[in-house]
Amino acid sequence: MVRAADRAERPARTSVWLEGKAARGGAAARGGGQPTGLDRERITEVTVRLLDAEGMARFSMRRLAAELNVTAMSVYWYVDTKDDLLELALDAVYGELELPEPESGEDWRDQLRSLAGGYRALLVRHPWVSPLMGTFLNIGPHSMAFSFRVQKVVRGTGLPPHGQTGAVSAVFQFVYGFGTIEGHFVQRSASAGVSQDEYYRQAMGAIGEQPQFAAHFESFADLLGARGGDTVEEMRERDFRFALETLIAGIEAMVERG
Repeated sequence: MVRAADRAERPARTSVWLEGKAARGGAAARGGGQPTGLDRERITEVTVRLLDAEGMARFSMRRLAAELNVTAMSVYWYVDTKDDLLELALDAVYGELELPEPESGEDWRDQLRSLAGGYRALLVRHPWVSPLMGTFLNIGPHSMAFSFRVQKVVRGTGLPPHGQTGAVSAVFQFVYGFGTIEGHFVQRSASAGVSQDEYYRQAMGAIGEQPQFAAHFESFADLLGARGGDTVEEMRERDFRFALETLIAGIEAMVERG
């Protein structure tokens, strides 16, 4: 049984990037019985692949070790805990983002559209990422590179300094919510073994058959039809673009307001 005093003396976990663990692993660190043919980069790569295929609920160090064809203890030569590994995987997928060149001269609006679109695609491609973002500090090199680039783009909008963090929140918290819901919808459709369009038709049909929704369903259906698009992906794309352009227009209005 762990005493309260022991818990009080135990330091809180901060980040794998702050605890001297990030540089561990690799050929230079092997020795003293560490397994060959394995390194942290490969372990992280396979972790990402498993999380994409099976999700967080089924992921375990034993499952990872089996995929790597090593013992579970072999993995622990390179990471101390499962949390360390998840944090490394989270930063690794941030490395997939294409960041606009800071001195390209491209208009801030286009740079913001590019960053927002890439972030959305990341959340859809890796649905396990969104819950982990609130679990860790997200201060790995790829995550910080993205954050710094976003800050630089927003500084170029002409917003006063006191409004810049609010603009970042408006755009990227919107994208986070949109991409998270979109990723879950894609997952649900795949789990049901149907296309996104078929899943949508089934869901809308089920809602339309409920008497308690009948009074509002017709006007709601007209509203959905007005936004256009023949497929779920097209409708979602129109919604995302319109919402993002609304936010960009809001930034422009706040700059003019001074």
